[in-house]
Amino acid sequence: MENIIKDINIISKEEADSSCDFKITADENTGKIKKLYIESYGCQMNFSDSEIVASIMKDNGFDTTSDFNHADVIFLNTCSIRDKAEQTVRKRLSQFNQIKSEKPDLTIGVLGCMAERLKDKLLEEEKLVDLVVGPDAYRDLPNLVLQADDGLKGVNTFLSREETYADISPVRLNSNGVSAFISIMRGCDNMCSFCVVPFTRGRERSRDPHSIVNEARDLFQKGYKEVTLLGQNVDSYKWSPEENNKARLNKKSEGVSEVIYFSDLLEMVAAIDPRLRVRFSTSHPKDITDEVLHTMKAHDNICKYIHLPVQSGNSRVLSLMNRTYDREWYLERVQKIREILGEDCGISSDMIAGFCTETEAEHQDTLSMMDLVQYDFSYMFYYSERPGTLAAKKYADDIPLPVKKRRLQEIIEKQNQLSLVRNQRDIGKEQEILIEGQSKRSADQLKGRNSANKVVIVSAGKLKVGDYVKVRITDCSSATLFGEVVI
Repeated sequence: MENIIKDINIISKEEADSSCDFKITADENTGKIKKLYIESYGCQMNFSDSEIVASIMKDNGFDTTSDFNHADVIFLNTCSIRDKAEQTVRKRLSQFNQIKSEKPDLTIGVLGCMAERLKDKLLEEEKLVDLVVGPDAYRDLPNLVLQADDGLKGVNTFLSREETYADISPVRLNSNGVSAFISIMRGCDNMCSFCVVPFTRGRERSRDPHSIVNEARDLFQKGYKEVTLLGQNVDSYKWSPEENNKARLNKKSEGVSEVIYFSDLLEMVAAIDPRLRVRFSTSHPKDITDEVLHTMKAHDNICKYIHLPVQSGNSRVLSLMNRTYDREWYLERVQKIREILGEDCGISSDMIAGFCTETEAEHQDTLSMMDLVQYDFSYMFYYSERPGTLAAKKYADDIPLPVKKRRLQEIIEKQNQLSLVRNQRDIGKEQEILIEGQSKRSADQLKGRNSANKVVIVSAGKLKVGDYVKVRITDCSSATLFGEVVI
């Protein structure tokens, strides 16, 4: 089966620098008459959801296209984390509506996080779309599209406490056939004050672990070499037969406890085959356990990399953010990661500059946290108030935009320095990388990733995508390692 999602650069550099990641569908021609175009914004969970949507629509008569001009149905799978992402989607909707004015049978739908938050505006006030569907209602898409064909607007933003799409085989997002996402849980219970996710994706619920293992095993048998287990907070994964109305697990035959936690699931997936790499994202500092770290250490094929968002280095600001840990707790978790997994374990983070009432001294605490942890890389933003969140209701967004931008720039500069230092530590070391594709710089070079999730560039030679290769790191920049194949 041809893979159906690919990267595309459709916005200006200025927009791209401040917008979220996005992908679009690629061309698939299996003889179906109707064409579907999906543009996905935001996090890996959104990209994974688009794979589910593509699978549902494929079973209902649609091939995919990379050209929205050829589409019968256009879906925008949206992100509400930052205002810029919403504005980008609105611009795209305006462009698509210009096409619809010349092609009235075109159906336009908004999926995902914006669907729940802005359904009334998008449907009734601004009249930009034909249907609005939330993250738990994708099974209803074929029916809603049929209604739209009859001229009826459609909306389903019901948030489920049960839906996990465990029975749907996703049409794979990744264009290289090497790496794939597996969603292990949906929703979030953390209620961070700056975040809309609990309101747009609902409460946490975990997939049956055996459906996850079966999906990973099937991917490996089809030639995939790496899976990434996805969740808003993977560390809170918890599955029990009673809670999910499943038959009681046989402890002896399964080799796991009756209640399965994330460390158990990690071990089950890693045990499929030592040649299958396992990654996961995202971890919440309050939940990542020593058991998870020891499981990572015990299995060479579980990559030694943890995305551990800190958001702020100051305890008072963390309390306002409702992160439920303080500076000391976070540093203790980092110390335990280094102690169990070693100094070479990759650690990345998310950081927010200019949260409500943040002082200069508190901003300096974030910079000092970065020095103490030595992050390999980070995702960095200035605070963008999201309507409906706890912060929007309780706190004034009182940091001037120029101050937010200046603080963010200081965080970015600090991270660039730290990334270079961390990468320089790798020079001279031998590492195994998994080749993912061609380097952007040259057709004579390939790129892969090491266990710590760093990109490594090597000469192509006779290598091919999907090869495991031992390399010696010879040089680096702040963003990339360069290596030579060890024969």
